[in-house]
Amino acid sequence: MYFTDRGLEELEQRRGEETVTLAWLAERMRQFVDASPEFEVPVERLATWLARLDDEDD
Repeated sequence: MYFTDRGLEELEQRRGEETVTLAWLAERMRQFVDASPEFEVPVERLATWLARLDDEDD
């Protein structure tokens, strides 16, 4: 198990039943980067990856 899996498992356990919008998620990610600017690049990469999931070229 990767270290990050623990956080993902906690997220799923605590909030797995909630329904959220992508706008809500984007705002939480902005808040996280504001509080932890050293994570700007990985958060940006994740956001781009999520945005392009359906692109056939990627």
